[in-house]
Amino acid sequence: MQTFYRALLYLSGCFFLAILIALVAGFGAGVIGPLTIAMFVALALGVRSTDTLFKSFSFSIWIFASVSLAMFYPAMIVEVGGFDTSQLIVPLIQLIMFGMGTQLSLSDFKGVLKRPRGVLVGMACQFTIMPLVGISLALTFGFPAEIAAGVVLIGSCPGGVASNVMAFIAEADLALSISLTAVATMVSPFVTPMLMQLLAGQFVPIDALGMMWSILNMIILPIVLGLIFNHFLHGKAKWLDDIMPVVSMVGIAVIITVITAAGRDSLVSIGLLLVLAAIIHNAVGYFLGYWGGRMLGMDEKSCRTIALEVGMQNGGMASGLAAEMGKIATVGLAPAVFGPWMNVSGSTLANWWRRKALKKEGSEQSPQAEPTPTVSESK
Repeated sequence: MQTFYRALLYLSGCFFLAILIALVAGFGAGVIGPLTIAMFVALALGVRSTDTLFKSFSFSIWIFASVSLAMFYPAMIVEVGGFDTSQLIVPLIQLIMFGMGTQLSLSDFKGVLKRPRGVLVGMACQFTIMPLVGISLALTFGFPAEIAAGVVLIGSCPGGVASNVMAFIAEADLALSISLTAVATMVSPFVTPMLMQLLAGQFVPIDALGMMWSILNMIILPIVLGLIFNHFLHGKAKWLDDIMPVVSMVGIAVIITVITAAGRDSLVSIGLLLVLAAIIHNAVGYFLGYWGGRMLGMDEKSCRTIALEVGMQNGGMASGLAAEMGKIATVGLAPAVFGPWMNVSGSTLANWWRRKALKKEGSEQSPQAEPTPTVSESK
């Protein structure tokens, strides 16, 4: 299989060259579109033949393939057989949140009592840094009102389950990461609507009470049901543990694809600015999250955890709220753009931290000790 994946990696390079030739030759979307989609599909499969760092980008590359499909063929996505695909967004998010709940337990919330300082510092950074950076970027870039509201919305959401995965890869404090995600999500019905009304109310009317109920129905209720399922059926439904990560990834890909197709025209005009805003928003979150923890006396692992929790928001939640507002093609654009970038940057940062930790561990070994040659590969 490795040979097959490596061949696909080379094939993706051929598709890339073909795209360049098509652009120079003046071919239109009818040629460039299929080549672009094929390039990303081949690349997503091909990176499976590479080391851990590039393998971690596979999901993000699949997202780019889905986004390419939505950008070149939006009519195929927006409506299928007379069915409005935007109606899938909320049920998919509920399913993803149920899956998140099945991975949690009451002990994750008890962890807050054991380390209240880390949770309080993380929460304070999460719900101050990112909303303020969001509103600053929205005003600085001069986005249209509803798109600006979407930038504030993604900044006002709690961290998502992806941050837990990145904390594990980065050898950060996984228990703290899970506790932060769980608690921030549970308080989000009250904090997120308040932040939106305070910061985004200047762009679009915000029904704070309606948003609170939307979060309770779309996020909290499925998580609670997942917790109950996990409590009573833990270890008795291994098939669910195996399938939920795949279901979640497919669900996220579908959500981003639908939003991209719906807002395709807006993305064509301001897409690059939104990408730039996503990069800045994300980078500032990592930087201030890490150094905010440092300034408050947190240890290295805790600072890494807080950085990832602050920098990576729950894009699915933001997308669902945009759908509930009836503004998926505008307010929903920022979550659709910010989400894939957070996965790329989070994977890169987490792997860099992991390799840095391994290098430090290796340098601290005694000269007589013979390092195990497979350690770096197993990581």
